[in-house]
Amino acid sequence: MGNLNRLTDMLLKLSSVTWIDLGDNQLKGINLKISSTVSLPSPIEYLGLLSCNISEFPKFLRNQTSLEYLDISANQIEGQVPEWLWSLPELRYVNISHNSFNGFEGPADVIQGGRELLVLDISSNIFQDPFPLLPVVSMNYLFSSNNRFSGEIPKTICELDNLRILVLSNNNFSGSIPRCFENLHLYVLHLRNNNLSGIFPEEAISHHLQSFDVGHNLFSGELPKSLINCSDIEFLNVEDNRINDTFPSWLELLPNLQILVLRSNEFYGPIFSPGDSLSFSRLRIFDISENRFTGVLPSDYFVGWSVMSSVVDIDGRIIQYTVTGIDRDFYHKSVALINKGLKMELVGSGFTIYKTIDVSGNRLEGDIPESIGLLKEVIVLSMSNNAFTGHIPPSLSNLSNLQSLDLSQNRLSGSIPGELGKLTFLEWMNFSHNRLEGPIPETTQIQTQDSSSFTENPGLCGAPLLKKCGGEEEATKQEQDEDKEEEDQVFSWIAAAIGYVPGVVCGLTIGHILVSHKRDWFMRIVSFFT
Repeated sequence: MGNLNRLTDMLLKLSSVTWIDLGDNQLKGINLKISSTVSLPSPIEYLGLLSCNISEFPKFLRNQTSLEYLDISANQIEGQVPEWLWSLPELRYVNISHNSFNGFEGPADVIQGGRELLVLDISSNIFQDPFPLLPVVSMNYLFSSNNRFSGEIPKTICELDNLRILVLSNNNFSGSIPRCFENLHLYVLHLRNNNLSGIFPEEAISHHLQSFDVGHNLFSGELPKSLINCSDIEFLNVEDNRINDTFPSWLELLPNLQILVLRSNEFYGPIFSPGDSLSFSRLRIFDISENRFTGVLPSDYFVGWSVMSSVVDIDGRIIQYTVTGIDRDFYHKSVALINKGLKMELVGSGFTIYKTIDVSGNRLEGDIPESIGLLKEVIVLSMSNNAFTGHIPPSLSNLSNLQSLDLSQNRLSGSIPGELGKLTFLEWMNFSHNRLEGPIPETTQIQTQDSSSFTENPGLCGAPLLKKCGGEEEATKQEQDEDKEEEDQVFSWIAAAIGYVPGVVCGLTIGHILVSHKRDWFMRIVSFFT
């Protein structure tokens, strides 16, 4: 491409190139001030300038009537989106996300001029009211998260008959969900982190849904039973609301459910009833923490959780939006997890890596099910802050990929199984605030934990705790008596004090966030919808 800092000259010299992608190059000093009256030698159909340090909207595009794809995301462009952009007759895909746009030039219906527009991504800017009116016929995917839109969700969205993905997360929307959502046929509905309230309308659940995220709102009432009709749903997140309901055991009938997050609501009652045959065969993430669930789990509770038991995924696919030949994970999902005692956010490809069970912060009681040992692919297991009793099941030593184990704040008794020390990936564990007793196993994985992981167990002894175990205490007392006797006989001896050094805390690896910017699916979108 020659000198990328002279992009203006380069574009003016192109004679036959219609596809330009300079994305992710972090260009410096780039100059896009080509006059809007200048005609380029070749009509551009595809222009990708993602993350190129651009600070001004490329005005030379004004006369590019063949332009179909425009990606100027992750730059430094401020101000308003020019009105002329939406008059380009072939424009199908526009991504202006991760800039500092604050509005749209022209009237409220200016974007409706883009009659062929399929995909619009305006997320991560500083847009605020009014919410733009959108092309009724063509619009398929709308991403508008991380802005400053407020008030009720516009009912005009219900007029978008062909809308398949709607992402309005991380705004200031309030009020209830428009009942006219029943007119939509959504595959993805993400309304995360707003101020939406009320009971989620049953009729607003499209049976096409694959991904449903309404976490961090103020929704109340019961979980919509119409979700049972969503046979393709894979991602279900309602965390941090006010949902008051019993455990939705009927979700086991959803054959593709992979991620279930009910964290921080007002769910109550048992998560298992006699006659239930819970078998979440494809679950990767099961988070029901911080609710009011009660009852005893049978020993075979985790039998049938196939994906967490197997190295090989059932279908090798995770949370991808598939429609008419497009197989692409190009919308952002996220889940907050507690891993190694710290809160982390799992996004993107992390969903294919982490297999997690979190039932902490409830009122579960009885023995920890022995069948927990079947879940050998689980990486994070938290059963803390319940009322579990009995011994720590030795079958936990079968969880060969376990990295984080939290059994703290229960009523567990007996000893810590020494077999846990053989779990080579186990970096963090917490057994504190139980009724455990006996010596702490002398294995590297356990001995390197901080002493706080074992405190408030009156019967536990040995490193890394300061409390010595029985035989060791007697030997120490005998030595002290001998020293005193020798002192009485005027011998000068210096007693060596054996200091306690806590184990080194293992480094915490929070997991990687992978974000893909591939665009190879775009032409397939265009070819289908034309």
